[in-house]
Amino acid sequence: MTAGARAARAEPFFLPRAGGQLFCLYHPPRGDCRGAVLYVPPFAEEMNRARRIAAQQARELAALGYGVLQPDLGGTGDSSGDFGDARWDTWKDDLAACCAWLGERIPQPPVLWGLRLGALLALDYAGAAPHPLRALILWQPVASGQAYLTQFLRMRTLNAVLADSTSEQTGTRALRAALQSGETLEVGGYALDPALAAAIDALAPLERYTPSCPVHWFEMAGKDGQALPPGAARTADAWRRHVRLQVHPVDCPPFWAAGEGVTAPALLAATSALVREDRLDA
Repeated sequence: MTAGARAARAEPFFLPRAGGQLFCLYHPPRGDCRGAVLYVPPFAEEMNRARRIAAQQARELAALGYGVLQPDLGGTGDSSGDFGDARWDTWKDDLAACCAWLGERIPQPPVLWGLRLGALLALDYAGAAPHPLRALILWQPVASGQAYLTQFLRMRTLNAVLADSTSEQTGTRALRAALQSGETLEVGGYALDPALAAAIDALAPLERYTPSCPVHWFEMAGKDGQALPPGAARTADAWRRHVRLQVHPVDCPPFWAAGEGVTAPALLAATSALVREDRLDA
């Protein structure tokens, strides 16, 4: 981390919202302001596990002259509401409020920086954003909401035996049926509301989004320069027909699924280099 990144100080505050407030950290730009970045966090426990790496990157971006806003979306972290009250459309409204707050301070189109399911949320928001966006930075975007929801529900099937389950697959089907009947499920300590689950399940696959701004996809490929996994490669090929896409394979562990002590130096360095070298608009 650079000396400038270490010197940056985040400013905590609460952003008023309908029915509550969002807890935010703002990293003001150091030196001449070059733009604004809005972080879109991942889902549930992945958000907490990614906090340290995201904060490191935010400080580095601030040291490079960008104002970076890191919100806890409604019902998460230190923001108002419980996770069981969270809704996908409300989260998109939260992003709009955050972009408006940034726009009052930095009169440049913001960059949206999303991690995992937060990358899909950023893409979904970008499709109908009431303002221009400069670029999207996507860290390990999930391929589809449906696949991600299945993965999330498996956390419960691995720790509980359902009366009508004979396999993990059957257990996941039973959980989906419970959600579809209107039941709120506790998964990994989070109360998953049926409306939020249905919204995630209905999200378009990654390749169907067509943002008008440049997209920078950081894929944790295992080794720098390594070819993308087959599924990601197919998605990238389909995307390039409609989107100004740059894919950046990096050597990085899945820090959003790990505990303390995991680092991501290659990811931080590659993202900072993209910004430092003024390649966001490529």
